[in-house]
Amino acid sequence: MTNDLGERITSHIVGAGGKFAKKCNLTKLAYFETFSDIRDAIARLKTLKRWRRKGKIALVAKSDPAWSESPAV
Repeated sequence: MTNDLGERITSHIVGAGGKFAKKCNLTKLAYFETFSDIRDAIARLKTLKRWRRKGKIALVAKSDPAWSESPAV
């Protein structure tokens, strides 16, 4: 979760992201959602973290069937 998606993407690309991003070499954005209320964003994040991998893959595939890298924000 971030207030500045462009900065978050850049930090992951240059390897300055969190421990999980560094460990898994995450450099591409597959999916994101925007919220106007931080509480809604936190609730959605908690929901998605409970999902299994299969559900997360289906979510990305539904929003981007070609699995193209999202444009820089």
